[in-house]
Amino acid sequence: MRKWAFGLLLLVVFVLSALQTAVTGAQDAVPRSDGVSITIYNQGTALVQDRRTFELQAGVNIINFTDVAAMIDPTSVSFTSLTDPTGTVVLEQNFVFDLVNSSALLARYLDEIIEVTLDDGTVLTGQLLSGRGGEIILRDADQQVLVIAIDSVRNMAFPNLPDGLITRPTLRWVVQSAQSGPQQVELTYLTGGMTWAADYTLLLATDNASLDLNGWITLTNTSGARFSDAQVKLVAGDVNRLPHDQGRMEAADSTIAIGAPAAPPVEQREFFEYQLYEIARPVTLGDNETKQVQFVSGADVPASTFFVYESSAPYYNYGYALVDQFYGQTGITDVLTYLEFTTAEDGGLGADLPAGRMRVYQADVDGAALLIGENRIDHTPQGEDVRLYLGNAFDLVGERTQTAYTLISQNVLQETYEILLRSRKDAQTVEIRVPEHLFRWSNWQILNSSQPYTQLDSNTIEFRVSVPPGGEVALSYTVQYSWP
Repeated sequence: MRKWAFGLLLLVVFVLSALQTAVTGAQDAVPRSDGVSITIYNQGTALVQDRRTFELQAGVNIINFTDVAAMIDPTSVSFTSLTDPTGTVVLEQNFVFDLVNSSALLARYLDEIIEVTLDDGTVLTGQLLSGRGGEIILRDADQQVLVIAIDSVRNMAFPNLPDGLITRPTLRWVVQSAQSGPQQVELTYLTGGMTWAADYTLLLATDNASLDLNGWITLTNTSGARFSDAQVKLVAGDVNRLPHDQGRMEAADSTIAIGAPAAPPVEQREFFEYQLYEIARPVTLGDNETKQVQFVSGADVPASTFFVYESSAPYYNYGYALVDQFYGQTGITDVLTYLEFTTAEDGGLGADLPAGRMRVYQADVDGAALLIGENRIDHTPQGEDVRLYLGNAFDLVGERTQTAYTLISQNVLQETYEILLRSRKDAQTVEIRVPEHLFRWSNWQILNSSQPYTQLDSNTIEFRVSVPPGGEVALSYTVQYSWP
């Protein structure tokens, strides 16, 4: 397999070198772009608008539009003459993607004379009978049939480039023009392989009371084309698209240094039911490139951290009461750590936050920022709260034990739980939130409780318990369920 890969590499280099003189003229004849605009959506799709000027003759013309994205959706292509929209008519449109490669050359050169160089330097010349199945079959001048394994081939030489093979994906139109002269045309199409994502870096103050936020737009281009000095717009929101063969591409991972907030070079505005971000300056997106641009920042944004011990089973309505005594006992002891802040104007940020990844840092005693957690957020409009799970608290522990269970009658059940919360912190008193999901049936009643609680929804209550450093606090409650 290594030999085949090496041979293929040599083949490509040889063919491209041999073709350079033959195709350069055609490439140079293609006009440069007069301006390109790219709108990138969350789903890994981009809308490309490219303007170029062509010299047309009155009558029928053939226009080759090269340097289009290899992942283009040909059914989405629109061609418009901006110079003479009524006198220029598209008669035919083609997407040509039969690119130069070894398989294409072997298929096109059947019955032709080619030259094959083996790993040991032996040169074989003959008529190509087959190039399939990992073998090359030649008939030499003596009419002998030679079967050559692809793995043993160092190089293959072909006389010239067969008709129809091209070096780059090309859109080709047959156009009827009413007049001669230069015409500016606009090409619009959808392509896959272009994604954008929001990446956020948060520096949490040492007292956990405020944070600095920098938001970065991460652009990834794997579409197969390079776009120079493009106007780039980004649409944040869930735009409905029909299923497509091309899947969404994940943005490449990256690490952003935390720095002082800067003026974001991105304009944000509402567009239909979505948020649109436009980069203020032209951007060059190379193929197979990831680029980042800052778009939002905030300093001294009020924030808070809190702890949650959630060890009860979530509520599931199966249509009948759950009377199994041991159902819902999870054995969870971890206490979770959360960070919370608001995107509201009065909260210090005043910005919409597109879906993306948030990395949270905090400065150590020597001033070095250390990662303390990361998570993802959904699209969050201005004025909403952001709540991030950062990880498990190292020095906080919870235990939940069922201390009583009584099936009083066929349709009445009582059970009691005791929850112990321990803190191994040196000096800090912490508040731990303890949500309890009342999962056995929808009709329930708390008969007694050692701590006050708040009802969060129809099947959840929450205790908030202060635990001193090095201390332990116990809470208990009894719940009664009844059903028809």
